[in-house]
This record gives sequence, structure tokens and C-alpha cells, in this order.
Amino acid sequence: MQVAELEVHNESGLHARPAATFVKTAAGFHSRVSIQNLTRGAAAVNAKSLLAVLGCGVEQGHTIRVSAEGDDEEAAITALRALAEGGFGEAVAG
Repeated sequence: MQVAELEVHNESGLHARPAATFVKTAAGFHSRVSIQNLTRGAAAVNAKSLLAVLGCGVEQGHTIRVSAEGDDEEAAITALRALAEGGFGEAVAG
């Protein structure tokens, strides 16, 4: 299992468009991928489900834990880390 803890820097957090981008990226891997909002103390949810990701309530400044388990887990974490560091395709508060 691969795990990464990431801080969310984009202004809208994981709402609507950035959440859809995150889910689409996670769904591109065979591994089981989950996301957990550590800031809110929420339980881990399926990162391939848009409703589950939106339900995490991830906002700017929150820390998330992304985990992947499977044959392409390392690639999944690498891609999702890059996505988060790039602001999920949105402006990053600086």
C-alpha cells in the first residue's frame, strides 16, 4: 500500500470541477484508491466516487490522506500527488 498526505492549496478545495478531475485521475488506475480528510477527521472513502469525494468536504488548507493498494499503486499516488501539487488544475493560493 502506498500513502501520501497532501495539503490542498487551491482556492475551492475539492469541490465540483477539481473533485471531478481527482476522481477521473483515480479511476484511471486498477488499484483501490481512497481519500480521507484528516483536517475534519473523516473516514476514508472511495476516491473513484465523485459523491464520496465531494462528501469529504475538503477545503483550501485541509490535509488529505490518499492511499492506493494494487498493482499500480505507486503510479496512482504519484499522479494524484502531482494533481494536488498543481492545484487540481485550478489557481493555487499563494
